[in-house]
Formats: sequence, C-alpha cells, structure tokens
Amino acid sequence: MAHTSGLASFWATLKRAHHGVYHKMSAKHLQRYVHQFAQKHNVRDMDTLEQMQHVVSARAGRRLMYKDLIAQ
Repeated sequence: MAHTSGLASFWATLKRAHHGVYHKMSAKHLQRYVHQFAQKHNVRDMDTLEQMQHVVSARAGRRLMYKDLIAQ
C-alpha cells in the first residue's frame, strides 16, 4: 500500500542520515544516496538474516570502480 506517511518516512530517514552521518551529499552522488536509502526502506520489514541475504544476492556481479566514482 502506498500512502503519504510512507513517503514522509522515507524522506525523514534520508534527512536524518544527511544531518547525522553524511554531512555533505554532493549533487554528483545524490542519486546513489537515494538508491541506498530506497533499498533500506524496501527491506525494512525483513528480519536481519533475510536482509543480509538480499543485499549479498543483489551485489553479485556488480562492482563500483574507484575511477568511475571520482570521474567528472
């Protein structure tokens, strides 16, 4: 079910992370931060083991190279 309180919860989590952990979110990498928190939001109802299995299976075969991360 989609409703506005779920959306508000997602943005509140993102804003708390911005103020508490990631003090500066660059425009260049903003989409990466949003994807990270969307993933966390989507697996919030799973137990810890299921979340870990989901994350590991989603990362299989994917890499982020440093040169791609810092590229203009």
